[in-house]
Amino acid sequence: MSAVEPIRNEIDLLKLENYLRSKNYRDFVLFCTGINSGLRISDILKLNVEDVKNKKFIRLREQKTNKFKVFPINSKLKKIFKKYVKYKKPKEPLFLSQNDRRLDRITAYRIINEACKALGIKENVGTHTLRKTFGYHFYKRYKDVAMLQRIFNHESPHTTLTYIGITEDEIFKSYTKFIL
Repeated sequence: MSAVEPIRNEIDLLKLENYLRSKNYRDFVLFCTGINSGLRISDILKLNVEDVKNKKFIRLREQKTNKFKVFPINSKLKKIFKKYVKYKKPKEPLFLSQNDRRLDRITAYRIINEACKALGIKENVGTHTLRKTFGYHFYKRYKDVAMLQRIFNHESPHTTLTYIGITEDEIFKSYTKFIL
């Protein structure tokens, strides 16, 4: 089984957002949270309403690393969260399943996978696709691998570039276009 990939095409991202928004707003919020925060799915799924409602920052202890993380909620997520949590209780999990339990990783995987299949998106996707998509587009926009390495808590720039799917071809392409 090959590793999951980021969703590189921005048009595909918009299609996914529209598809999920029309199908299930919770799933749309989950997707947007992942691609706009760079959090691991385990950290997204442990969020409660009080972690985002009327907040400027998300503060959490990362499950995998046990490190404390604080980062600002961008304007897109603020707007989405405001609508999504309006009538929810503060201690309630941010993402509930149909049986009123905290959404699990397997269900999150199905949501992402089924949406991509429905739209004909060919990348090998999974729950890590959200984090990798954030990283890929962050890197493409800012070209700041050092900052992304810090965001992801990776040991080296190479690890970060490999993780987000910046292939050797893309690196070679950037060299050929860079002329001083």
